Amino acid sequence: MHVLILGGTTEGRRLAELLHGRPGLAVTTSLAGRVASPRLPPGEVRVGGFGGTEALTAWLRERRIGALVDATHPFAATMSRHAARAAATAEVPLLALRRPGWTPGEGDDWHEAGSSEEAAALLPALGRRVFLTTGRMGLAAFAGLDDLWFLVRSVDPPEGPRPARAQTLLDRGPFTLDGERELLRRHRIDVVVTKDSGGAATAPKLTAAREAGLPVVVVRRPPLPAGVPVTPTPEAAAHWVTEQWSRTAG
Repeated sequence: MHVLILGGTTEGRRLAELLHGRPGLAVTTSLAGRVASPRLPPGEVRVGGFGGTEALTAWLRERRIGALVDATHPFAATMSRHAARAAATAEVPLLALRRPGWTPGEGDDWHEAGSSEEAAALLPALGRRVFLTTGRMGLAAFAGLDDLWFLVRSVDPPEGPRPARAQTLLDRGPFTLDGERELLRRHRIDVVVTKDSGGAATAPKLTAAREAGLPVVVVRRPPLPAGVPVTPTPEAAAHWVTEQWSRTAG
């Protein structure tokens, strides 16, 4: 059985590792290609978009995909919608692999936003020096905040409109708590902006912000398409794939 993993996350890479080399399974991981030097999983890897729902449907049929796992970033809403529609049309079993989101703890000063635009609207009342960790995409939402200073952290250089007063920090997680503490102190950060990506790799900034008494603007995740089953761990996803293979083999 041929399995397609829509990857680009730590969980997707781990799932490929768990499935690679299993008898009776062929595994392909698809990466969007937005990161210049991605960490490649084992097995076959394709890079680049499919070109929409119809093209993905055709690809599933042509490659006779027996199981599809959406292990994209929690904010890759467009790809998740395409995956759900294509899987339904091609009659391919679909599972979403999503790490749990973050939850506020005692001492956290979180301000939830439904979008980057909502996050930008909250900032002037919260601080003047912003640690912006929403990635290199979508910075245009913050471009009009000329009175604020931004430290923008991303894996690759930002593209498109961005804040006028900004410094870019190119870095890739996982990050340490000591490193995040020093970063907030050195740049005199007084407010943090993040997407609810979840996971441990980038969570230390939340602890550092709590310790420093800083407000954090958290952009909520978009919902998954209706009816798509979801699991939080690569191990559970691997078990699901094995079940699909058993049904096919039987």
